Amino acid sequence: MSIGDVHVRKATEADQPAVEHILTTSWGGTIVIGHGVEYNAARLPALIAERDGAVAGLLTYHLTDDTLEVVTLDAPARHTGAGTALLTAAIDLARESGLHRLWLITTNDNLDALRFYQRRGLRIVAVTPDALDLVRERKPFVPQEGHYGIPLRDELTLELRL
Repeated sequence: MSIGDVHVRKATEADQPAVEHILTTSWGGTIVIGHGVEYNAARLPALIAERDGAVAGLLTYHLTDDTLEVVTLDAPARHTGAGTALLTAAIDLARESGLHRLWLITTNDNLDALRFYQRRGLRIVAVTPDALDLVRERKPFVPQEGHYGIPLRDELTLELRL
């Protein structure tokens, strides 16, 4: 799938070093915790965005019977179309697989992500107050303060019904 000059494809074993690098840079490692579940995101299925042959972004996901959960979405260079291309590809994958819901978790401080997801049709469907307290029990390096100086406390669930 391509959007503009960004091409999205499924990750292969050859992409493992790039996947681990992006996750470690963005998440402090490959372990990601959301809604009380711990994932090794480097071992999940993934989509890779490329521009001019170079990796421009990564989306990892987890499939269940009728849903696709976006576990991580990283486009290190902002406003280049890589994030949109990755999310669009994940939505297409979910629809093609006959799934009924795409969803994800973000945090209360992540205003840029909230804007990004809502502009692409996702809706906030739940807030889990103080969820980051549990995350910090397993990942003590998660900061108390997030983006824009906002206290990092809560998880927000966003979804797109398919």
